[in-house]
Amino acid sequence: MTMRTRKLVGTILLMVMITIYALLAMVVAVILEVNTTSKLVELVYYAVAGLLWVLPAAWIIRWMSQDDAA
Repeated sequence: MTMRTRKLVGTILLMVMITIYALLAMVVAVILEVNTTSKLVELVYYAVAGLLWVLPAAWIIRWMSQDDAA
């Protein structure tokens, strides 16, 4: 697979993954009723949920930026 194709596929994957992740984070927050807990718990939840998507995104970006096989 060429780098150009990987970048196209990776971009689409990132957009889909971030959309699904945001919806899942919202559903988890509603199920756990984060807004009814203390402000500290709410802050910690949103901080963790706001940064957790970076791990799979970094893996996708690393895959996208690989050199073409010779």
